[in-house]
Amino acid sequence: MSEPPLPTFPASFDPGPSFVELLRRVAPHQLPGAGAGAAAPAEGAPPTVHGTTVVAIRCAGGVVMAGDRRATAGHMIASRRIEKVFPADDYSGVAIAGAAGPAIEMVKLFQTQLEHYEKVQGDALSLEGKANQLGLLVRSNLPAAMQGFVVVPLFAGYDHARGRGRVFSYDVTGGRYEEIDFQAQGSGSIHARNWIKASWRDDIARDEAIDLAIRALFAAADEDTATGGPDLVRRIFPTVAVIDADGYRALPDEDVEARSQALLGSPARGGEPS
Repeated sequence: MSEPPLPTFPASFDPGPSFVELLRRVAPHQLPGAGAGAAAPAEGAPPTVHGTTVVAIRCAGGVVMAGDRRATAGHMIASRRIEKVFPADDYSGVAIAGAAGPAIEMVKLFQTQLEHYEKVQGDALSLEGKANQLGLLVRSNLPAAMQGFVVVPLFAGYDHARGRGRVFSYDVTGGRYEEIDFQAQGSGSIHARNWIKASWRDDIARDEAIDLAIRALFAAADEDTATGGPDLVRRIFPTVAVIDADGYRALPDEDVEARSQALLGSPARGGEPS
């Protein structure tokens, strides 16, 4: 079976390096928030699956991102192993909170947009340009957000021009805000932020930031039922990634488990997360 022909555009309608604009021309139904008017859940329908909690912490030489593994549907646990932290490209990452389905689709579109831009232009977007692109995707999801399918990501990466990590947060309208130190999103975010605030400093080392991110998620899980704490029986622990001059890399599960076990058994914590 032959492949469908690639779309062509006259010069005045060329979508350029924007994959989102290309979709808008050839497949607008694939954009975030498309068909939101018909997407409102019917009365009695199962509740939407939501993912929480995620954090991003700027540290010496880069950024640490982390997320718990629980997703909820109303008062029920929908998943204990959901992934909430993803690479956006080689030097940036995105963490999701909110309606899980639309959030994961937005991440996939964002990844494709960055790759498409680089292939068309022959060069990657600046970190700030990437942050702006994600803001446009969040803004395009606003009609769906008004129906209850809210997506509020965190974006972070290593800025080669400035030689340091940067963290960006968003509101539901796509407003983009740079955080100078750290940020958290999701239902447990206030507890995670309070814990990070007590220990963060401008020169915090990478390993310290990793432990702080894990501990902040533990603290959130103690106060927020939608946030999943460490599951020693099922061996489920947070997803953690580091982004620095060497690029994006996810920590191996064994490393996160060892750190989590050490933090859980810390005498200063009395053996329990809080």
